[in-house]
Amino acid sequence: MTISPRLPLLLTRSALSGAILGALAGLAQPALAQTGAAPVVVAKPPVKKTDAPESAIDATVTVTGNRPTNRIDRQVYDVKNDVSATNGSAADALGNVPSVAVDPDGTLTLRGSTRVQVYVDGKPSAMMQGDNRGATLNAMPAEDIESVEVINNPGAQFGNEAGGGPILNLVMRRNRKPGGFGAVNASGGTAGRYNSGVSGSYNSGAFGIQGGASVRRDGRDSSWDIDRVRADPVTKIANRSAQDGSSSGLRDAASVNTALTWNLGTRDTLGANVTLSRLSNDSRSQDRYVSFGANDVTNSDYLRTTRGSGYSDSGALGARFDHKGELPGEVAKFDVRVSSMLNDSASAYSNAYAIRPPRALDNASRQQSLTGNRLVDFTGDYERPVDQAFVKLGYKLASHKNSFDTRYTDIDIATLGETVNTARSNRFELDETSVALYASYQFRLDQHWSVLAGLRTELTRMDFLQLNGQPDASNRYVNTIPSMFVTYRISDQTNIRLSYAHRIRRPGAGELNPFVVYRDEFNVSSGNPNLKPTSTDAFELGYESRLGALDTNLRGYYRKDTGLISERKSFISDTVILTTKDNAGSNQSGGLEFTLSGKLLPKLSLNTSGNLAYVEQRIFGSLTSGETTRHAVSLSGRARISYQISSEDQLQVAINGQGKTLSGQGYRQPNVTTNVSLRHAITPALSLVLNVTDVFNGNKNETITDTDLLKETSIRRSAGRIAYLGLTYRFGGPAAAEPGWRGPGQNYGDGPGAGPAGRPGMGSGPRG
Repeated sequence: MTISPRLPLLLTRSALSGAILGALAGLAQPALAQTGAAPVVVAKPPVKKTDAPESAIDATVTVTGNRPTNRIDRQVYDVKNDVSATNGSAADALGNVPSVAVDPDGTLTLRGSTRVQVYVDGKPSAMMQGDNRGATLNAMPAEDIESVEVINNPGAQFGNEAGGGPILNLVMRRNRKPGGFGAVNASGGTAGRYNSGVSGSYNSGAFGIQGGASVRRDGRDSSWDIDRVRADPVTKIANRSAQDGSSSGLRDAASVNTALTWNLGTRDTLGANVTLSRLSNDSRSQDRYVSFGANDVTNSDYLRTTRGSGYSDSGALGARFDHKGELPGEVAKFDVRVSSMLNDSASAYSNAYAIRPPRALDNASRQQSLTGNRLVDFTGDYERPVDQAFVKLGYKLASHKNSFDTRYTDIDIATLGETVNTARSNRFELDETSVALYASYQFRLDQHWSVLAGLRTELTRMDFLQLNGQPDASNRYVNTIPSMFVTYRISDQTNIRLSYAHRIRRPGAGELNPFVVYRDEFNVSSGNPNLKPTSTDAFELGYESRLGALDTNLRGYYRKDTGLISERKSFISDTVILTTKDNAGSNQSGGLEFTLSGKLLPKLSLNTSGNLAYVEQRIFGSLTSGETTRHAVSLSGRARISYQISSEDQLQVAINGQGKTLSGQGYRQPNVTTNVSLRHAITPALSLVLNVTDVFNGNKNETITDTDLLKETSIRRSAGRIAYLGLTYRFGGPAAAEPGWRGPGQNYGDGPGAGPAGRPGMGSGPRG
């Protein structure tokens, strides 16, 4: 494990590890006895729940009160009642969560960081990793999501897959009410877009089944302009090149899912779930490449036309067994999950020359890419009350396989003869195996103080297989990961929370592949097999209360990254840039985040949030400039206003603004978007919903790169203004009221006698 040389962090980590091990040995029990802490098992509060399980682990999906509940280690945001959820995507739902930003391609950031893991029901999934994650989020219906959990400092029960950073956990809808319930929706959008779906559940006696199916056609046309200046460090002569282009095409998605449960008596439950989906696309794009010589005289000018197509098949299969013990709250759970994604894409290129460059490219070529991603994990968890505390123990065995197969073919337009371009073709495989053990100990010192301490140990082995003659390689890591969460309860509605977590970010398969991958005529990329994990120490202090009728959250945070995996760009010719990664620098950031939500008036609801952040990065500017330090102050925010026009009509307006963000060797400029939704209840069961995203069509991603060798401005625009009009019909039960979206609510999960299964503040989240 890479440890920061700073003495305070060393002392913090050592002290926490000692405290955790001491707690696990039961050292805290005498202190509990002296303080006269209330018993763990208390009378259940009069809070409406849906067949809540006795296990604290399952508390993630059981609370259905009027407002979601924060917990000792996470914030919970209710998205199922968002007006736009009816015909929106999972990416749209995440875009409504405080401090989360989602661009049109589905790329996620949280508090300005791209190191975000996406879990589904507390588990990692191959569908939510790598380059395909954005497409999956854009295809998944928001209607399927119950809530989103934001876990900025993941505790010991969470692994370090897919970056090891903060976690966004998608809690999928689960219905355990007896009888049958269902919903059907269909929407049409601009430019031939549409989506529709059906979902339902049936529960009777010991058996339950739930599932759904959906189809969706969506996508974003885009355009881009890139201006690049290369400075020769020897001659000091600057060479300029420019690229502009556009792309169009829609993406089709279809998915089906089902889940079964079977109660084997009062103590044992079997469960199984299956999800299958296919994404396909057919796109057209054009890029114009121009390069200039001395005195800005054009020496190359040509147009490349690209026709792309492909598909992505993904699936997930899971099975679980739950056993309740003799003690209240005692439970053992075993899960096995297999998820995979296979992506096959093809691109055909043709060039038309206005000014033919000296080393002219072939007029026609094509590229075929086949990538695979498979994740298998087997987890076991055991939890039980011990005197005045609560203990969780668990293990995880995981196998993660990635494969890349790229073939580039040059075509002679005279003879139509084909030749494999070995410089642009590559096969690469990565096998990752990990074994993890964790333990956590949660206890209450008195009526005000609650503590959750955890310790995780991971053994990871990564094997690289190059199939183009390059040598194979392997890496091995052993990491110890402590965490601690403390809550001070001031009153029933007010809490102060303090947390610390140490994490690692393991490099992904694409970041490790050393082969130079062709992107376009001016841009190539490669990974670095020598990358080591980034080590992160994160602290957070939060205050949660109510201000009149509004729920308020104020959080200060600090994060320190060492051995930062950073992006570096360098020229490999006069016009071609190579983008790669290395452990070249460090990062420290801090900020203040707030959320404010609730009803201002009987018919007017407000949900607003903001994040004022400061980021400092120390990176290598180029091969000649050495290490440089960069700073950025960023203010991001969003406001969502819901107005109940009448008993049948509800209007919702959302404004999202993202501040300046440091990115690689440069920064990304701010941008603002506005979305509008309107719901009209035709009958209690039938609703008409109108969604308009990016009303002012102002979504723009502008990135500046500034080093001593490279000055580049890249502007990418997406056709964000899209409208959907659709109908939703619910059947099988009383029509549910559909209020506007609400932010984090009353934190009764840490109040006396208000935890899951009657345990005060003992709520714990998904395991693994």
